[in-house]
Amino acid sequence: MHEIPMSEILGELRELSARRVLIQTPEGLKREAQELADFLEKNGIEVIISGDINYGACDPADREAKMLGCDALIHLGHSYMRLHLEVPTIFVPAFARIDVIPAIEKNLSEVRKLGQKIGLVTTVQHIHQLERVKSFLQEQGFTVLIGEGDGRISFRGQVLGCNFTTARVDADGILFIGAGYFHPIGVAISTRKPTLAINPYSGDAIWMNEEAERMIRKRWAQIAKAYDARKFGVVISTKKGQLRIAEARKIMKLLKEHDRKAMLIAMNYINYPALEGFDFDAYVVVACPRVPIDDYENWRKPVLTPPEVELLLGLREEYKFDEILGGKGEKAKAELKAYSIIIQS
Repeated sequence: MHEIPMSEILGELRELSARRVLIQTPEGLKREAQELADFLEKNGIEVIISGDINYGACDPADREAKMLGCDALIHLGHSYMRLHLEVPTIFVPAFARIDVIPAIEKNLSEVRKLGQKIGLVTTVQHIHQLERVKSFLQEQGFTVLIGEGDGRISFRGQVLGCNFTTARVDADGILFIGAGYFHPIGVAISTRKPTLAINPYSGDAIWMNEEAERMIRKRWAQIAKAYDARKFGVVISTKKGQLRIAEARKIMKLLKEHDRKAMLIAMNYINYPALEGFDFDAYVVVACPRVPIDDYENWRKPVLTPPEVELLLGLREEYKFDEILGGKGEKAKAELKAYSIIIQS
């Protein structure tokens, strides 16, 4: 299902003189992680596979790798993100092998409804096919724009669950290629433009703007539940790519200025059961934007994002998706190959 360039990874590890490595993987790449571990061990490298849940490049297991005496970390399934890491790290995006063109060709009539000028985005699994898609659509008469994005983004046209800057282009509508709803819903909310998602696995095409409005209504319900809350737990993450202390302090200040009490809580794995013993009326998650949105039904108390606090306090009128942005002028773009970059400690 996914390309894992084992020989190239082995070559990089040998250049690092790595004798023991930790492999970190998301749920969908556990079998590939095992295959890679088998290959590396046959070539004289001791391998440990991390069993912890991993959702993105924002949560590298470099501290764990150092603690385990590993010389390097192999991070599967996600692209490079600029972070200060404690061991050399190889980010392996694990590009999907499926050809995306047939699904786009099947849904050309829907694509035409976006307009003549199209913004094109995808997740890292399909980023290696984006130029092929651009050429195909140009042959059909479209003008295709692929955004650069900010410093948090590795590849042109790539969107993350927390960053949609590549989608903010001067287009009539946005075409997202990939599976799942969260990314294209974020694109639709972030751009306020017609957004069509084409799933290359099923061949389905889904318009996301109604889905986005449905999600916004659910988020307004959370805001309404928090209207009478007076004590807020402001939750920050200790994951390196999600640590937003300045944003948390800003939210604390706003809440206190509006006669609410607020207290900072630091967590690594943010989940409601671990918070149930506290006496807060509501929570604000200043970490991965997906936590309060994906998991809100598992929270007994209202859970908000930072922009939703501004809506609650009357400081904002239009709904805004929470994003973690990278600095301008700090780009460290990865090469478009199956493994992207090594970060030296």
